[in-house]
Amino acid sequence: MPDKVNLDVTWLKDTSLEGADALLPPEVIAQEIVEDLQAALREFAAIADALTARASADGES
Repeated sequence: MPDKVNLDVTWLKDTSLEGADALLPPEVIAQEIVEDLQAALREFAAIADALTARASADGES
């Protein structure tokens, strides 16, 4: 019979998560997420525009 594996990893405590009081307020985190998503959407829109322009140019030749 195989040995049982102990999956208890509580000893792998992430010390950077200590002091939850030092975290940013949820509204600040949410705003940062919104800003990041808006920036990503602008980048995807630019890619879509470039692909559309390229497809139009390929169709004209």
